[in-house]
Amino acid sequence: MTVAAPAELVTLDAIRRAAAVVRQVAVRTPLLPVDELSERFGVPVFVKPESLQRIGAFKLRGAFHLVSRLVGEGSRGVITYSSGNHGQAVAFAAKRFGVRAVIVMPETVTAAKRAGVERLGGEVVLAGRTSADRYRRAMELAAADNLAVVPPFDHPDIIAGQGTVGLEIVEDCPDVGMVVVPCGGGGLSAGVATAVKALVPAATVVTVEPEGAPKLARSLREGRQVTLERTDSIGDGLITLGVGKLNWEHLSRFVDRGETISDEAMRRTVRWALERLKLVLEPSGAATLAWLREQQVVRRGPVVAVLSGGNVEWDGLRALLEAAP
Repeated sequence: MTVAAPAELVTLDAIRRAAAVVRQVAVRTPLLPVDELSERFGVPVFVKPESLQRIGAFKLRGAFHLVSRLVGEGSRGVITYSSGNHGQAVAFAAKRFGVRAVIVMPETVTAAKRAGVERLGGEVVLAGRTSADRYRRAMELAAADNLAVVPPFDHPDIIAGQGTVGLEIVEDCPDVGMVVVPCGGGGLSAGVATAVKALVPAATVVTVEPEGAPKLARSLREGRQVTLERTDSIGDGLITLGVGKLNWEHLSRFVDRGETISDEAMRRTVRWALERLKLVLEPSGAATLAWLREQQVVRRGPVVAVLSGGNVEWDGLRALLEAAP
């Protein structure tokens, strides 16, 4: 069975209710200072490393929030379609509640992300290379096995769960002036932007995407929801062809700027974060920090950059480090 999403926007109260659920399992990730950037910009700069989250990415928050509700309504099995981190999050939540989890992943899934799902008891099904391939297969299996669908981003419970990142940012930095958040399908960016703008309306919210997947940057520039024909980037967690419908409703209201970053900058920043911050990041998780590192001037602070994940296997990390100048 599928889960229908209502048309109305997710509210700050909904995000606060999600926080009460999410705090049962989520690590409250800290704000870590980035002295080199603080000195360059003349304002405090912090990162929020969701790479330190259980399952290695922010996705735990939204997935656990939605799965908890579905189980409460009687679901005995869930299914999702994911390039990696969301699949691990759903598998984690299902294991916690003792229900079946089926994760439809691309044929190109990294070894680290597939192994992460399998370690958590998720049943991996491979389907094609695109998000459309995974979606179609997941819908077929959901109907055949009576599984509840846990969408990766286009659902109010997912947005509310991811929005708890924004709540924590404001609680830990009440005078935040700029929040920089990555954008894939838009669950994290929509939730964070909604929470931050509700609590600190004057704060600037900037989204960052790969240059090879600028679906939100183009949408904001053109004033309409854009679907890309193709994407190409090492930031595999950020290469959806478009943001979700409900996500767009939030992002178009609450995001001030949509920016992009090159693969080379993400690659360099993976190495920089390891050397300077002692953080292991996947390319997607390094996107916001990569963008900040390329700026010469930031006029509003304090600045908080969300680092979305760190799920990269050793061989992949070594290749990134060796390729980075």
